[in-house]
Amino acid sequence: MRNPVHIAILVSLALVFLALNLINSNLLKGMRVDLTEDRLYTLSEGTTNLLGRLDEPIRLTLYFSEGTSRDLPMIRSYANRVEELMREMADRSDGMLQVRRVDPRPFSEEEDEAERLGLQPIPIGSGEDTLIFGVAGTNAVDGLEAIPFLQPDKEAFLEYELARMVQILNQPDPPRVGLLSGLPLSGGINPATGGPDEPWAIHDQIDQLFDVEEIEATGETLPEDLDALVLVHPAGLSEDLIREIDRFALEGGRLLVFVDPHAEAAPGGNPMDPGAGADVMRESSLEQLFQAWGIDFELGYVVADLEQALQITMQQGQQPVLHPAIIGVTGENLNQQDVVTAELSTVNLSSAGHFSLISDAPAGFEPLLKSSLNSALVPAQRLEMLEDPGQLIAEVDPTGVQYVMAARLTGTVPSAFSGEDRDNAHPAEGELNAILVGDTDLLSDPYWVQRQNLFGQSLLNPFAGNGDFVVNAIDNLLGDAALIQVRSRGIAQRPFDRVERLRREAERDLRSTQDRLEAELQETEQRLGQLQQARGDTDLAVLTAEQEAEIDRFLEQRLEIRQQLRQVQRELDQEIEALGTRLKVINIGLVPALVILFALGLALYRRRKRPGTGAAT
Repeated sequence: MRNPVHIAILVSLALVFLALNLINSNLLKGMRVDLTEDRLYTLSEGTTNLLGRLDEPIRLTLYFSEGTSRDLPMIRSYANRVEELMREMADRSDGMLQVRRVDPRPFSEEEDEAERLGLQPIPIGSGEDTLIFGVAGTNAVDGLEAIPFLQPDKEAFLEYELARMVQILNQPDPPRVGLLSGLPLSGGINPATGGPDEPWAIHDQIDQLFDVEEIEATGETLPEDLDALVLVHPAGLSEDLIREIDRFALEGGRLLVFVDPHAEAAPGGNPMDPGAGADVMRESSLEQLFQAWGIDFELGYVVADLEQALQITMQQGQQPVLHPAIIGVTGENLNQQDVVTAELSTVNLSSAGHFSLISDAPAGFEPLLKSSLNSALVPAQRLEMLEDPGQLIAEVDPTGVQYVMAARLTGTVPSAFSGEDRDNAHPAEGELNAILVGDTDLLSDPYWVQRQNLFGQSLLNPFAGNGDFVVNAIDNLLGDAALIQVRSRGIAQRPFDRVERLRREAERDLRSTQDRLEAELQETEQRLGQLQQARGDTDLAVLTAEQEAEIDRFLEQRLEIRQQLRQVQRELDQEIEALGTRLKVINIGLVPALVILFALGLALYRRRKRPGTGAAT
């Protein structure tokens, strides 16, 4: 017979369980604890601040093909991750951000709607099935932003992309970008032909994407109400204009600055004529401002990189040669943690300078473009009369230092002008948001884009990411100050580091064994050739006893090496299986066992403390 006390206890536990669920669903709604290593499920402070300042309702819609993705578990998992992040953003927006998830089934109105909003269907398999997986955002005035397709390998920038979409929809008016250039970005008169030159491709690209205000480099003031300021080769600026730039930066304006120790495209110069343009202002810097920010930009020297040197053709008909001062920045030398450079593959620079921090610098310094360790500094004047880049290669003595050729600056910095040189409206300090680039040549067409004329229209075929780098930098700087704080985050799909390490070690063993096999194969073939040459005949079908012995020895050796290859692979599989078994034992057996032991211990402790306990009847 059951003890009524036990039944009452079970009923009480059930009621407590229901009560806790009600409390969790109502009183504790929105409260959570994020115990992940990279705080994957916690919005950054920048996103939270941005959501708290929304001025009008915004709707984000996640379009995800449920049926097509049935056999794609990783994609389905990532879709859930995207939805969770979007709903977390909605919870922090005080009702100003609405989120929904839609399944655009084939031939449905939802599918037509997704494609109309700019989402991109991706073919799946060999059939006609397509996967739609993107986000569309709208506001109250018919503004539209879209992420055409969400790539799982870009998860680190998911929060930034969603926050950027919200920020753009919240401020639909196009931002104003001031462009001050000492180079002929907008075209000019060609000194060789006397005719007009086309605008640089980068100028057209900026002009199409932003509301650009051209600023004369010889002026003394800046236009009002600029959201960002782009300075290209700021050589010979007046003191008044530098003071205006200082004020703009300290009052929250965003700066993108291109300076150069050796600007090949400086007006009046001809890079193909070493003797031309001796009085051209090839150097540019903002030394007065840089010093106030704690930045050193060393004029007179350019970065030469033997590892990232590009091949160029000095004269028509000659073979391409490596030029260590013309650099293609790739891989880890592009900052993979910053949204400006993370998705770029190559940025080409020429005769670039480098930035470094002065001791006790007030500004935060984050490199974006770096040289390799196999680089050094060479005098900029060395490039003036250089006819053979091979000579420069011999002169480069690598220092083992990675030189920073582009960097992001943030933080509170002082004015470059003392109190006597500032009026009452000029702040003594302010929050800096700037990106500095130590090269201007990367903007010119030959280093990143080819032009083709098709039926009177100029088509651009980029072969490097220079244009994307510039647009990304402006776009990021134009974002809300809170948005700039959003950096790349961790990803939910965590690799098995131990397993990957085992695989890499095994691959090294396999590669070493394969290299040994190839070396012995080559040695045997050389030995056979020597034996055949010693015979002096050409009948390859007849082998001597020595040749047959050599072949038999090689065949036995090849069999042995294949066995070694299989053994290495077998040991790798066994070690991974053993690791998997240990993990299963821990997850399936040990953890529940510890929970059970804890529960039994707690029950025993309570039983001992309970006075006058007796056996149930």
